[in-house]
Order: sequence, then structure tokens, then C-alpha cells
Amino acid sequence: MRPDLSSMTLPGLLSLLAVAVVAGAIVLSSGAQEPVLLTATAPDQGAALADPAPGEDTGDATEPLEDAGEVAGQDPQSDPGSEDGDDPPTEDGDAPPAGETDTDPDGDDPPTQDPPAPTTPALPPGPPTDERTLEVRTEIGGNISPKSVVSSPGGLFLAQNMMYRHTVTVYDRSYELLATIPDTVNPREFGLDGPDAELRGAPVEAAFTPDGRYAYVSNYAMYGPGYDREGTDTCSPEDGYDDSTVYRLDLETLAIDQVIPVGSVPKYVAVTPDGSRVLVTNWCSYDLSIIDVATGTEVDRVELGRYPRGIAVTSDSSTAYIALMGTYDILVLDLEDGSSDRLTGIGRGPRDLVLSPDDRTLYATINSDGVVARIDLATQEVVTTATGRAPRSMDIAADGRSLYVVNYLGDTVSKVRTSDMSVLQTLDVADKPIGITYDRGTGQVWVASYSGVLTVMDDR
Repeated sequence: MRPDLSSMTLPGLLSLLAVAVVAGAIVLSSGAQEPVLLTATAPDQGAALADPAPGEDTGDATEPLEDAGEVAGQDPQSDPGSEDGDDPPTEDGDAPPAGETDTDPDGDDPPTQDPPAPTTPALPPGPPTDERTLEVRTEIGGNISPKSVVSSPGGLFLAQNMMYRHTVTVYDRSYELLATIPDTVNPREFGLDGPDAELRGAPVEAAFTPDGRYAYVSNYAMYGPGYDREGTDTCSPEDGYDDSTVYRLDLETLAIDQVIPVGSVPKYVAVTPDGSRVLVTNWCSYDLSIIDVATGTEVDRVELGRYPRGIAVTSDSSTAYIALMGTYDILVLDLEDGSSDRLTGIGRGPRDLVLSPDDRTLYATINSDGVVARIDLATQEVVTTATGRAPRSMDIAADGRSLYVVNYLGDTVSKVRTSDMSVLQTLDVADKPIGITYDRGTGQVWVASYSGVLTVMDDR
């Protein structure tokens, strides 16, 4: 939706002109140490949704397939042909883009510049988000294979490159690469017991503290001395797979400053809105780690159920909703007294969750059913809409009127109007889109694709 220029004041027109000049001045660059900005055009806005093909389910409720391989039948164990023995097979769409050379396999490049000051510009003027048009702005390539992407209140973007790159890459709102943070740590240097040796992680997801000063990053597994039983996507607590860790990143120094032991195969991570606790779902130990922010330690472990994944926390930090991807249910956890309940029969394989700004409505991606569900928390009425094959991650607009959903096996992003759950747009993106974030400072949407691309979209 274009702004009505006839109704704008002279200062408003000058502001639009300034934005256009700045946008036109962005210099595209390439190289191993900088992101590659790839020319992109908006796809056909009327592209049809891809229906799930018969016999090509994306994961059964009893045998979900998730992060390590993301492909049915792919074993996420170490690749016997890799030099370090800690990289999984890179096949069937999880490999880096053809021709890409890993010039920094350890991911130990220093930060290229200081992070920007934590300012939050106002949302661009215009109509409500469900009356705007989503279109591709640019694509960022480089030495990345992003599992997820998250945006901070101050305009930083973290892309978690999992075990494929062993890094977290940090960008700003001008798409500049600020740092490539390696996942290599020595536990002794962080006050932990264990061997005096370097370990490597496998970044999965991240969440920021409310002030944007820190971010917490979950590691699928740890690699090195003392770790020899890496978890898999099909597992249970009885398997005895290794526990793993969560890192805290200091966003002033752009470096790891805490390493916190948690459960086995930690996936999603959320910081409570009051900033006091970090919640981490542990995929293989079927539980939730609760981290006390003040001490940087795990203070509680709560049993959940099969394959816990996404988390959404109410604005008063009293209640957490947790998707149990190995079931049809969402667990409701009272963070004050520890009691729990369930929203049952929501759909097969609930994965990601977000709450409406007023906490009255919960939205869930139902991975195996290929739908997004809207749940009225007062009545428990459920309304679903099909978005594409294997909807994985999503985010919600600042005004609560739009959802942005990645369809992993459809290579698309869907924009959904929350009022009636209608699909407003479906746009093509790079192969295997898996993560998405809505920047509440600009209204832009960033999409992480395993194939090695971050796609940035305008919604205006």
C-alpha cells in the first residue's frame, strides 16, 4: 500500500525523499568477511499455495523430524568424512550453496565494527499491516547457513548458523555484517567444570533481553572432549544423550560472556518480558530449563512431554505456552507456582508459538498438518488456515494484525491476516526457509533459509 502523497505535509515528503536517497546509496559488497547483497525482485503476488503432496508428510506426531537434518531419513550424526568429525552430512537441500567456499571454517573472524546505538525508529507511516503489501527488498548471502534469525529492540539481527558454520552472524538495519561470532568456548574460562579444552557448539535459536543488551543462544549439541553422545531428532530421555548449553552474547562486545549448562538438545529459547528468566525447551530430555538471569545458572528443570519446541510468554511473565511437537497439544505452564495444564487436540506437530499483543490469542504453526492455528484463550476455539508445506517459524506484526510464516518445504513466506486467518500473500524465497523475524522498529521482515540466504522484505 503506497502512502497518499497528496495528504502529506512538506516535512513528511522531505522525510520520504531522504529515505529514498539513503536507500539508493547502499553499496553492495561481497567477500568472505562481508555479507553479499544479492539483487532480488518481488515475486508474483498472486502465486498459488502449494498443497502438501500425498505421501510427503513433514513429520509424524510420533516421529517428528527437526533441526539436525531437516530431511526424512537423514541421520544427524557426525559425517565420518569430515575432518573435525562434528559436521552432519550436508545433503538434500541442507548443503551450502553450490560453489560456496568456506574461507573461515572456524568462524573466528573478529567483529568488523562496533554495534549501533540501541535506537528504535518509529514505524513507517501508513495503514495497518494487514492493509500493506509485503515485497522483497534484498537478499544477503555469504558464509552462512542460517537456522534462525531474530531482531533486537535496537536494530541488531542475529543469524544462528548451527553446526554447518559453527557461528552466529550479526547484522544491522543497513544489512552490514558487524561480526561473525564463533561457537568455540573453553568451559574453564566460564567457571564451569570439565576439560580444559576448546569445545564447539551448534547454534539453533536466540532471544534478546528486553533492553537488547544480551542475547541467549541455544546449542543443539556440544562437540569436543567429554561429549561423545550427540542427540538426534528422534530421541527420548532414556537414550542418555549428552546435555548441552546456552550461550549468552554480550551485544556491546559481540562475544560470548556466559556458558550455561541445560538439557539434551536445547531448541527454542525465550526471555521473559520482565527480563528475570530464560526458558529453554530441551528436545531430547523432554523438559524445560529455567535460567535465572541474575546468576546465569539453571535454577529449575520442568518435565514437559514429547519433543518440546516453541515458547510464548505472556506480557506479565506469569504464563508460558510451550508447543509439544511430538503430540497434538500445547502445554500451559504457570511460571509462578509451577502448575501446568494443556490445550489439547490443537493439531499434529505444533512447532512455533506467538501471542497477540493483548495476550488473548495464541497462534501456532502446525508443522505436520501444513496449517497455522488461531486459538482463542478464553473459549479455546481453534481456527486454522493452510499456508503451505511444513509451516515452521512465524512472527507477528507490532499491531497484531498480521502473521508472517515460513513454509519450509514450499520455499515460501505467507502473510496471514489475524482477524479472519486469510492468507493475504505468498511469496517465493530461497530454498528451505526455516526462520523469520519481524523488526518492530522498521516493519521489515527477515527470513533465514538453510540454503545460505537471508531475505529482507518491506511491508508497506
